[in-house]
Amino acid sequence: MFRVLALLALIALPLNLALSAGAQTTTAQQPTTSATAAADRDASDPFLWLEQVNGARAVDWVKTENAKTLNVLQKDPRFADFYASALKIGQAKDRIPAPQFINGRVYNFWRDADHVRGIWRTTSLADYASPAPAWKTVLDLDMLSKTEQKNWVWSGADCDSPSRTRCLVRLSEGGEDAVTVREFDLKSGDFVADGFALPRGKQSAIWADDNSLLVSREWEPGLLTASGYAFVVKRLNRSQPLTSAVELLRGIKSDVSVSPFARSDGQGHRALFIRRGVSFFQSETQILTAAGPRKLNIPLKSNPGQLIAGRLLIGLDETWTANGTVFPAGALVSVDLAAALKDPEHLRPTVIYKPGPRETLEGVSATRDHLIVATLDNVKGRAYVYTPMANNGWSARRLDLPDNSSIGLGAADKTGVGAFVNVSGYLTPPTLLLANTNTGALSRAKAESPKFDASGDTVEQRFATSKDGTKIPYFIVHPKNMKLDGTNATILYAYGGFSISMTPTYSGSLGKLWLEHGGVYVVANIRGGGEFGPAWHEAGLKTHRQRIYDDFAAVAEDLIAKKVTSPRHLGIQGGSNGGLLVGVEFTQHPELWNAVNIEVPLLDMLRFEKIEAGASWVGEYGSVSIPEERAFLASISPYNNLKAGVKYPEPFIWTTTKDDRVGPEHARKFAAKLASMGDPYLFYEVTEGGHSAGANISERSFTTALGMTYFTEKLK
Repeated sequence: MFRVLALLALIALPLNLALSAGAQTTTAQQPTTSATAAADRDASDPFLWLEQVNGARAVDWVKTENAKTLNVLQKDPRFADFYASALKIGQAKDRIPAPQFINGRVYNFWRDADHVRGIWRTTSLADYASPAPAWKTVLDLDMLSKTEQKNWVWSGADCDSPSRTRCLVRLSEGGEDAVTVREFDLKSGDFVADGFALPRGKQSAIWADDNSLLVSREWEPGLLTASGYAFVVKRLNRSQPLTSAVELLRGIKSDVSVSPFARSDGQGHRALFIRRGVSFFQSETQILTAAGPRKLNIPLKSNPGQLIAGRLLIGLDETWTANGTVFPAGALVSVDLAAALKDPEHLRPTVIYKPGPRETLEGVSATRDHLIVATLDNVKGRAYVYTPMANNGWSARRLDLPDNSSIGLGAADKTGVGAFVNVSGYLTPPTLLLANTNTGALSRAKAESPKFDASGDTVEQRFATSKDGTKIPYFIVHPKNMKLDGTNATILYAYGGFSISMTPTYSGSLGKLWLEHGGVYVVANIRGGGEFGPAWHEAGLKTHRQRIYDDFAAVAEDLIAKKVTSPRHLGIQGGSNGGLLVGVEFTQHPELWNAVNIEVPLLDMLRFEKIEAGASWVGEYGSVSIPEERAFLASISPYNNLKAGVKYPEPFIWTTTKDDRVGPEHARKFAAKLASMGDPYLFYEVTEGGHSAGANISERSFTTALGMTYFTEKLK
């Protein structure tokens, strides 16, 4: 749905990478223990020094650990081939260039062997669909990085200025969440001299009009929430210094963040909003009227999405009663924008989509006159075209797309009729279709060639029974002739949080490095995700989180019981929140696995609120400042539950120095504690890449090869 992944949320890797009533932020609660007691707890942690991310001692430790791990994995005779294959797939020329519509033209950001940091380029829609488009380079990041002596990483561009001739380009140093923002002129193809330029920071900026921005940033040192995000929004006019920007709205320190956003449609309607994140999953929305910001009377767990034909769409993550009608959680509704600007207190919503018992809304895009709505039905993709009708009504028709596929919505032309739809599966390479939303006709725009031989494999959807009796679906990709003798090398992956759904996705490197070698791959749709709507996510919030871990263990036990695999040949993998998941499974069920790949993880759940953006996720995990929640976090925290004398499998733990979202601190401390107990482990830290596997294709391919070498060594 329209989720605030302020990942700011966490990302859902295998590294791709956004909610609860009454959720509390860290600073909204007063600690029940004294400051002295809290300090004593911290002082008892012998590895706090590893939280000094760039401290000399910590950096030396990382270098030593990296050398030890590379001496094991990089010297494995299979590594070189794995890396070469992953790199070849990552740099393949026939990868589908992800399209973005700007003024009816297609734009794309592209990396390959010749463009390591990447180029931003453009072509016409008709040319894009041709076998060999004549791309025109708009911005060359390799050249810019060389000129400015920076390792620039592309973070996107906002070109939704009213005239749509200027863009706000976001650039990150090394892949961190903090960005610089610069004004770019699409006509001249260059940055605007003396144009808008916002220095590095965790910030958001949108076009208020062609000559002013709405900006949320750290306006003065320390003016940030406990989560490390801005909470003051100001209007900045052209040629005005930051110090002269005029304040529009100020949140409070206990908020997660406060940021502006804009919505516009192809018929000339435009509206500006400010979202105040009172918790990670709850937001108060202000709409900017002629009289200034006014609160939009919508539920805290709802998200204003697309604007079409003067109607504002709102995704609901909780039930809403308005104008005498009850709208269920998971529904998509619309309100008249003009009426909302005039009277934001008394809204008259109309339902567009209402989910069935095994359905959920996955995404929405809009052309000039139509919506494309993607849904999941028992974790299988569907897509529909919705058209606004008289009296605020809507008509719908389903698009004719392959069943048992993952349906992803791409860019849509808000000035025309075209919308891109991506169709793929575990064994089916992505195909990008162009939907004509007037007629419903579908034409193939792009298709990737197969990156591995899938002829001997098949995909099944199965169900395991969790500890409380809940049926947990999972997908299993395996050889057609798989013997049920417990010897199949198997990787089990899941995420289990933040309402993020795990759907069938094609991975060339996974197929080439694992499936083609006879490996089995399993994805579990455990609670905490969004596969079955808000209730599926909320079932695993805070002190209910053990259900998520029980679900995952139940899938593993089902695989073992059915003799697909056995603990000797079973490995698990998870990144970010999924890294926490497999960290918990590592400590709770060490007997079930022989390999545990822990990626950019959270692991110290008694200190996560103090590390990087951790305080923003209290709505998901709970807070140590609340006794009941602290007791639960203590019971599941992987770092705190490592015990000497337990026979753990040797894990592969990896992170990145530039991760300013989750941070490398968790992974470092977990590895160091294992070392102190004399337990075997492998640790690797990528120096750049942010909350990802590297800053470019080469770095990501290297990390992928390390992981697959590890799994092959342990499970085959």
